[in-house]
Amino acid sequence: MENFFGHLKEEMFHRVRFLSTDALAVHLNEYIRWYDTNRISTKLEGLSPVQYSAQALAA
Repeated sequence: MENFFGHLKEEMFHRVRFLSTDALAVHLNEYIRWYDTNRISTKLEGLSPVQYSAQALAA
């Protein structure tokens, strides 16, 4: 979890100011969806978490 929050702070909050908690919530949900489905990870052999899980289930 510490790794996730480190990425979250680095990739989402640098130089960004949210004007409302609703805007923050929307952006946070979009970031989590992107992190889980599209973000490439070197620890997962260059795949996104969804791709890696699908590959593991297919094997």
